[in-house]
Amino acid sequence: MTAIDEQLNIIRRGGDEILVEEELIEKLKQGRPLRIKAGFDPTAPDLHLGHTVLINKLKQFQDLGHEVLFLIGDFTGMIGDPTGKSATRPPLTQAEVHENAKTYQEQIFKILDHKKTRVVFNSEWMGSKNSADMIKLAASSTVARMLERDDFSKRYSSGQAIAIHEFLYPLIQGYDSVELEADVELGGTDQKFNLLMGRQLQEQHGQKPQVVLTMPILEGLDGVQKMSKSLNNYIGIADVPKDMFGKIMSISDELMWRYFELLSFRSMAEIEGFQQEIESGKNPRDIKFLLAEEIIARFHSQEEAVRAREGFIAQFAKGAIPDDIPQHVFEAGEDGYAIANLLKDAGLCSSTSEAMRMIQQGAVKIDGDKVSDKSLRITPGAEGVFQVGKRKFARVIVKG
Repeated sequence: MTAIDEQLNIIRRGGDEILVEEELIEKLKQGRPLRIKAGFDPTAPDLHLGHTVLINKLKQFQDLGHEVLFLIGDFTGMIGDPTGKSATRPPLTQAEVHENAKTYQEQIFKILDHKKTRVVFNSEWMGSKNSADMIKLAASSTVARMLERDDFSKRYSSGQAIAIHEFLYPLIQGYDSVELEADVELGGTDQKFNLLMGRQLQEQHGQKPQVVLTMPILEGLDGVQKMSKSLNNYIGIADVPKDMFGKIMSISDELMWRYFELLSFRSMAEIEGFQQEIESGKNPRDIKFLLAEEIIARFHSQEEAVRAREGFIAQFAKGAIPDDIPQHVFEAGEDGYAIANLLKDAGLCSSTSEAMRMIQQGAVKIDGDKVSDKSLRITPGAEGVFQVGKRKFARVIVKG
């Protein structure tokens, strides 16, 4: 296997599409470090593991000897990325952009090598553009071309508003590639149109077009929808080790392999070995431990990863009750406190209907004893540890 073949195997790992792979091979044959670009709009102060799919791929390019250009879209962030949006996205203020950008820089170097990473802001070149420059940039594409974008097309056909400034977003993202003379640009599958715009603008400026590498959108803890803070199915890279470990252990055994491929730096051969071990009878939990430890060690330390695993085993595998559980005191009449209402009010369930479902599923315990009676009422004077599922606990006192 040639050195280029070895690079391609690493570059392809977990990727969705390479446009155009033949061009990438030609660039690799030049024997020089390629300029690898990925852009991030500082729309929120904290990153989650879904964001790190791209950052991990940048790290792989970095380890292969290529130059990483980590672009913080402080200028485009004030436009608001319309990708996947059904309505115009509110722009961020300059203060919000700068504060979030500062946090991003603190977080990305938990993965990337600081010495081998060039952090750039697109305000460096866009901030000096005048109105004539922007009109010239706008003239480099057409409305028909913009409406080829799926989200724009859907909004247009359904009569939803599309603001003129939203058309500028993919143009500016594409122009960033011109300024940086990018050889390769990474992005999520939802960014494909914007990434291809970079190729178009580079050709218009007499540059060789960048290769586009799209990466899949990582599913959240539910295994269905993309990882998102708004959906509360995320693992934040700033989460404390205990919470991070518990969240990773909560994913399904099937989703675990997706996380291994996109988030782990272990070789695919080693991961395939894990799969064979499970097929031979090994407990998937033990393999998931390795994934959780690797990720926690990356963002915290190996010592904290080991402590998180030991704490998880003590708390859940052995049935122990954690020390730092919340305590609630409720008032009740002579007829007591309905169990479904108590679980909801103690924050163990989001609603009484969910509480009923959890009881029916056998997921509710009081002092370790399973509750099966959905009509149970907790009498005044009662006190105990209420548990829902494996991770939710509360100490409750019911007064009369």
